[in-house]
Amino acid sequence: MTKADLVARISDKLGIEKGDVQATVESFMEEVKTSLESGDNVYLRGFGSFIIKTRAEKTGRNISKNTTIKIPAHNIPAFKPAKVFLEGVKSNVEVN
Repeated sequence: MTKADLVARISDKLGIEKGDVQATVESFMEEVKTSLESGDNVYLRGFGSFIIKTRAEKTGRNISKNTTIKIPAHNIPAFKPAKVFLEGVKSNVEVN
């Protein structure tokens, strides 16, 4: 599902103009992004959490030059689904 599909489904379900739904979805994503960039996690009860994970420093390899490089510690955004959400997916989606 793409963002356009999501907007279309919400618009059909709630009877709201697609433009308004598009603006709402864009605003939601921007607020999540802004919160994570400022170091704050976002918790949505029953859905999941957008969190910041810290990756430790590690040694990597540059295969083309056959050298080792140090990859510094860094933060990445991550999504952790809520238990209810996770169980719903586990019980309703077939394993391929």
